[in-house]
Amino acid sequence: MAWIVLVLSGILETVWASALSRTEGFSRPLPSVVFGVALVASMVGLAWSLRTLPVGTAYVVWVGIGAVGTALYGMVVLGEPATLVRFVCLAAIVGGVVGLKLVS
Repeated sequence: MAWIVLVLSGILETVWASALSRTEGFSRPLPSVVFGVALVASMVGLAWSLRTLPVGTAYVVWVGIGAVGTALYGMVVLGEPATLVRFVCLAAIVGGVVGLKLVS
């Protein structure tokens, strides 16, 4: 169950990071509320997961999901460059996260 909560918390990290880019310095209410709610929920889920998962592995999985998810959001939704090098780098992040999960 802790792994499921951790993955959901990582997805929420993508949500809050993406919402943060839309807040325009917290001057837009809806993205600001989405940011705050997703941030708190993401942290609560991470903290709950850390009750049973090793902190190093859990944190890397959480950050990895958030980083890859946010980068993909930027490419798909915001029109950021989707280059081969970017995909190779994202694959390296995923490979590292999977590797840490397998050895923990």
